[in-house]
Amino acid sequence: MDIHTNEYKIAALNGNEGTLKAIEDAETKIAELTGKEITLIAYEKKQDGSEQQ
Repeated sequence: MDIHTNEYKIAALNGNEGTLKAIEDAETKIAELTGKEITLIAYEKKQDGSEQQ
């Protein structure tokens, strides 16, 4: 799999407890379905002109 993240950055979810809980619940459910440890990573699209990290 080839993933290009130049247009995205890691989403800052600090203080968004409901969002974090939803991601954790999704990780748990996917792990149960696949039998594998799963980590989901949240990205957000960068604003125009912010291609650099």
